Amino acid sequence: MQDSSVATATTDSLDNPLLQGWTTPFETPPFQEIAPEHFLPAFEQAFADHAAEIAAITNDPSAPDFANTITALERSGRLLNRVAAVFYDLVSADSNPALLEIDTEVSQRMARHWNPIMMNAALFGRIALLYGLRAKLALSGEEKRLLERTYTRFHRSGAGLDDKAKARMAEINERLAELGTAFSHHLLGDEQDWTLQLGDNDVDGLSDSFVAAAKAAATERGLPGKAVVTLSRSSVEPFLKSSARRDLREKVFKAFTARGNNGNANDNNAVISEILRLREETAKLLGFQTFAEYRLEDSMAKTPQAVRGLLERVWKPARARALADRDALQELIAEEGGNFKLAAWDWRYYAEKLRQRRANFDDAAIKPYLSLDNMILAAFDTATKLFGVTFSERKDVPVWHPDVRVWEVKDANGAHKGLFYGDYYARPSKRSGAWMTSLRDQQKLDGAVAPLIINVCNFAKGSNGEPSLLSPDDARTLFHEFGHGLHGMLSDVFYPSLSGTAVFTDFVELPSQLYEHWQEQPQVLRQFATHYQTGEPLPDDLLKRFLAARKFNQGFATVEFVSSALIDLEFHTQPAAAIGDIAAFERRELEKIGMPEEISLRHRPTQFGHIFSGDHYASGYYSYMWSEVMDADAFGAFEEAGDIFDPQVAKRLHDDIYAAGGSRDPEAAYVAFRGRPPEPDALLRRRGLLDAPEAA
Repeated sequence: MQDSSVATATTDSLDNPLLQGWTTPFETPPFQEIAPEHFLPAFEQAFADHAAEIAAITNDPSAPDFANTITALERSGRLLNRVAAVFYDLVSADSNPALLEIDTEVSQRMARHWNPIMMNAALFGRIALLYGLRAKLALSGEEKRLLERTYTRFHRSGAGLDDKAKARMAEINERLAELGTAFSHHLLGDEQDWTLQLGDNDVDGLSDSFVAAAKAAATERGLPGKAVVTLSRSSVEPFLKSSARRDLREKVFKAFTARGNNGNANDNNAVISEILRLREETAKLLGFQTFAEYRLEDSMAKTPQAVRGLLERVWKPARARALADRDALQELIAEEGGNFKLAAWDWRYYAEKLRQRRANFDDAAIKPYLSLDNMILAAFDTATKLFGVTFSERKDVPVWHPDVRVWEVKDANGAHKGLFYGDYYARPSKRSGAWMTSLRDQQKLDGAVAPLIINVCNFAKGSNGEPSLLSPDDARTLFHEFGHGLHGMLSDVFYPSLSGTAVFTDFVELPSQLYEHWQEQPQVLRQFATHYQTGEPLPDDLLKRFLAARKFNQGFATVEFVSSALIDLEFHTQPAAAIGDIAAFERRELEKIGMPEEISLRHRPTQFGHIFSGDHYASGYYSYMWSEVMDADAFGAFEEAGDIFDPQVAKRLHDDIYAAGGSRDPEAAYVAFRGRPPEPDALLRRRGLLDAPEAA
C-alpha cells in the first residue's frame, strides 16, 4: 500500500497537483504537472494540516500513551513531508529563478512552522512523561528506540527552555534557515556565472572524452559548437589533472576555490560569520559551551575531543606522505626544465605524471572502460548478488528532467521494493556535488509504504550521442551514492522517523563508503569495465596497474579532507567573536596544523555547503572519516570469508546495517554485524598510510 494522504479538498486544491491524489505509477509525483506557483499554496495547506494534527495530539484529554502521542506524531505531517520532498528535490537538482525565490520564503516559513511544535511545552510534557516511564512500558525494541529519539529531538530543540529562551531560539532558527538558503543560492550563483571557453589552442593534454564533455556543457549553456570548463567538480578535477596549459589551470583553480568569496552579491563571508554567532548562541541557550559540544553529544563520537583525536591520528601520517610526494613532484618539474615552484593548481597535473611513472597508470587510460551505463549495471549487479534485489527500468514514471532515469526495485521473491531515480549529469540548474535523497521513505505504520529513492550526481555528459565516461573517482562516487540509496531502499522498519538514512551522521556514511569497495574489485571490473567502442573487457595488465595505483596520492587526498574537517571543528569550538575575518581565520588555522601550501582545502569556507547550507554536517564533516574506520574494517568480513559476496556475511550486512535504519543503536548494529567493534588501523591500512614517512 502506498501513502496517498491528501489535504482536505479546497477550490485551490482542485487545480494543484501537489494537493491531489496521484494516479501515476506507484503514486509518484506527477512532475510534468507541477509548476513553481503550486508550491506556496501547497505549503500553506500542509502547514495548516500539520498544525491541526499537532494541536489534536497536544490537547488530547486522554492520559499520554505511546499510541496517542508517539505514534500520532509519526502519522502527522504527511502532506508537508510530501510537498517538501518534491520541492527540495527540484531546488537542488533542477532549479530556476522562480523556485529559488520561493525557496527563500519557504525556508523561513518552515522554521516558523516547526519552532512552536518543537518547543511546545505541553506536547513535550507528554513525551517526557512516557520517556520517564519507558522501562515500565511494554515496548518493542523499535518502539523504545523511537521514544528515545523523539524525546532527544524535542529536548535538543529547546522544548524544555523557559519562554524567553524559546522566543530567542525561534528567532535564531528562522534566521539560520534564511542564512543557510542564502549560502547555497550564492554558491549556485557563482557556479552558474563562470565558465572558461576553450579555443583550439587551449586543449593541449585534454582527452577526447573531456573535450566532448566540454562541448556538451557549452551546448547546455546555449553555446553550440563551443567548449567550456565549468565550476562543477566533475569538470574542474579532470581539467586540473590533464591540461598542459599552466596558465589555464591557475585560472580554473582560482575560480573554483574563490566560489562565494568574490566580494560580489554572492559573497558568503558575512553569512558564515552570522551563522557561527547564532549557532554558538543556540548551544549556550541549551547549556553547552560550544556548538560542537552540542552537535556531537548526539553522535557516535560524543565529544569534540574524540573527533580531534581521530583527525590528528590520521593527519600526521597523511601530512608526512603529502610532503614526501610534494618533493617528488617538485623534482619532476625540475626534470622537465620548469623553473617554478609547485603550486596548488599544479599538484594534480604532476601527480598524474608521477603516477604514470611509478604505477604506469593514468585515469585517461581506464576511462574508456568506465562508461556510466556499465557502472550503473555494476552497482545494480553487486546489489543483486549481495541482497537479491533486482532492477528493471521504467519509462512510465514521471521525472523532473529528461535525463533522469527510473528503475523499479524488486526483492528476491519478485515483490515490489521501491523505485530508484538516477539523475547523473551536470547542468546549470543543479547544485554541485553528489547526494542521495528520497521522495518517500519506507515505513509500515499504515501498511507497506515503498520508498522512492534518488541519487543525484554531476558527471560530464558525452556529446553527440557519445556515452558519459567516468574517472575512477566518478565511478567510486556512483557506488558511494548508490550505497546511500540502498540504505533507503532496503530499509525495513515500522516507523517513518527511523527509516533508511535516519541515523547518526557519523554512521550514515558507513553503508555508502562500504559499498565503494565493490567498485574496485577485480571480479566486478572484469565483468563491467568494457571498452565503450569495442566492447573489449578491461585488459588484465591495465586492471593490475589500476589496482596498484589505488593508494597513490593518498597523502594529498587525506590532507585535503582532514584539513577541511579540522577547520569545521575549529569553526564550531572557538568563540565566534574570536574568529573574525573568515579568510584570516582559515590562514591561521592552516598554519597551525602545518598545511602544505601546495594543497588547498577540499572545501574552502565560503563554498563549504556541507556545514553552511544547513547544519546537518556542521561539526560533523569528520563523519566520513569516522565511518571509514568502520567501512574499511567491515569489508574485511567479506575478505576473511574468502568471498566478496559471501551469503552469510551479506545477510548480516543486510539485516544489521542496511535494513535496520535508525531502529538500533549504531554501535550495537555494527557489533552485531562484525562480531566486535571496528579496528582503528583499518582506515590507515586502506589508505596506505601505516608506513608513511616521518613528518618534517
